[in-house]
Amino acid sequence: MANHYYDAKDLKKFKNVTEWQEELGNKFFDWYGAVFKEGALTEREKTLIALAVSHAVKCPYCIDAYTNSAVKKGVEEPEMMEAVHVASAIAGGAVLVHGVQMMNKAEELLM
Repeated sequence: MANHYYDAKDLKKFKNVTEWQEELGNKFFDWYGAVFKEGALTEREKTLIALAVSHAVKCPYCIDAYTNSAVKKGVEEPEMMEAVHVASAIAGGAVLVHGVQMMNKAEELLM
């Protein structure tokens, strides 16, 4: 039994999600594979983006997977941390910008 909700061993089981809906699962993995192929962005750049997004969506499986991928692609620690800071800044800004909504509502109520 795992000591926590997210078990690192489950990441290896990700491919098994096709078992209960093979057609859609295979479509997802085909699309996913195509997304990460070299294109306008390098595979390395896409890995850094994925690492940052992994933190923004708070997915421990993704964080493990894309940290591993980044290291294998030669991404250095300062680059990884900078990507995480970018994600953090965007997430923080997204929360803060919604303060305008609160300000608008408060002004409406206080008028």
